[in-house]
Order: sequence, then structure tokens, then C-alpha cells
Amino acid sequence: MTLQEKIIVSAYTGYIMCDWSPVHKYIEDKMGRPVWTHELADENLLAALRERVKPDFIALCATEGAAGIETRGRCQGGAI
Repeated sequence: MTLQEKIIVSAYTGYIMCDWSPVHKYIEDKMGRPVWTHELADENLLAALRERVKPDFIALCATEGAAGIETRGRCQGGAI
């Protein structure tokens, strides 16, 4: 899994898979504004963040995995 993929999964799921700094920058880029870490406890902000990150997260399902394992069709956008 690439760093960018880890960042996307971390931002979408809340399970941090890499250093926090690039995840935080990605979150701020997606939200279009500075985001304080205490704001990440707000369900409204998390819902808005998931909606903005979702296209990137779904796109991960449509590409080959890091080990060359085909993953197309295994993730369904409606299941998330």
C-alpha cells in the first residue's frame, strides 16, 4: 500500500495507518480549511469529511492492490 493510499484510508476510516502530518494535511485540503484536531470528534465534521474523501476511497477499490492482486469489483460504493 502506498503512502497516499494509507492517507486516504486513514482519513476515511479514522484508523491512522501512517504518520499523522500527511493525513492532517490531506484532511485540511479536502475540507478546504484548517481543521483543528479537536474538531475530529465532531460527528458533523466527520460526516462531511467522509463524503469528501469517499470518491478517493472508492477509487482505491478500482485499482490493483500493492501486491499486484486484482481488487476490481470487490468494493461496492453502496456498501460503504
